[in-house]
Amino acid sequence: MFPREYRGVAVAVVLFLLVQLGALALVETFFQQGYQPVEDPSDPTNSLFYIGAVLVATVFFLAAFKYDLDWVVRVVIVATSGMLSWYVFSAIVPPGVAAVLGAGIAVGLWVYPEWYVVDTAGVLMGAGAAGLFGITFGLLPAIVLLSVLAVYDAISVYKTEHMLDLADGVMDLRIPVILVIPLSWSYSLLDDVGDDADGDSDDVGEHDANEADDTDDENTDPSDDIAPGDDEREAFFIGLGDAVIPGVMVASAAFFSSAPQYAVPVIELNTPALFSLVGTLAGLFVLMSMVMKGKPHAGLPLLNGGAIGGYLLGALWVGIPLAEAVGITGFL
Repeated sequence: MFPREYRGVAVAVVLFLLVQLGALALVETFFQQGYQPVEDPSDPTNSLFYIGAVLVATVFFLAAFKYDLDWVVRVVIVATSGMLSWYVFSAIVPPGVAAVLGAGIAVGLWVYPEWYVVDTAGVLMGAGAAGLFGITFGLLPAIVLLSVLAVYDAISVYKTEHMLDLADGVMDLRIPVILVIPLSWSYSLLDDVGDDADGDSDDVGEHDANEADDTDDENTDPSDDIAPGDDEREAFFIGLGDAVIPGVMVASAAFFSSAPQYAVPVIELNTPALFSLVGTLAGLFVLMSMVMKGKPHAGLPLLNGGAIGGYLLGALWVGIPLAEAVGITGFL
């Protein structure tokens, strides 16, 4: 029998896969439905605009927590969750049904935010956001986005520590800016508000996913710490952005890379995207192994590094020149 923590890691891997495979299933449909919000996805300034939006959102949320306006944050995130869920459902069911299901997700989060409700909404939001960003950011913009956010994550956790304050404010709201991984079926998020500070639960890279959620009316984003708990911990909490941001690279690789597509039902997939996904999971395993040793860590440096490194390795593996893989041939 594996220790409870190892079972939790397995559940985390499953949730990451659901987000990233969901994004791969949505990119083509999102593109066909006209959800691509930019005229030139290869323009790296698209990433800079988004990064600026992340910083603005961070200030907004920190100010809301400081002035006891937590309810504003909750309204924004729940509404965003409903909208992104509608986007996802609209790819597979008629618009009217998608609207009802999206509204149902938002109502469920507001009325009964138990861990499985939060996780369901988080996976839908994550897949929708990664899919939308995947068709928004071409290969170079995606690499720029992930690189800058990895650095920002590290600074905000190890230097300024403002993401720790943000995480503290978010935890009590029980909203899908986190993925909740219970270590026992009896665990209840509704009964575990703020227990984190007492060691009953464990933050695993809980992250400024919430910032991105608000940023583009879409979702996620990045940065926060990964802190260990004790042997009595009841749950892990993983920032939704930790799953979504590297998923942007995976989705972008599947959509924009010139590598041949695999004949896989439902999802868009090629070698660079597959290697990027594997690289993300490799980063997750390293991250979790470090957490198990009792050391706090930011998530995105490892996760984004794995996603980018895996993508580049996959592109080179199929014979794509490095300049083309990075997306700079148009600038040479």
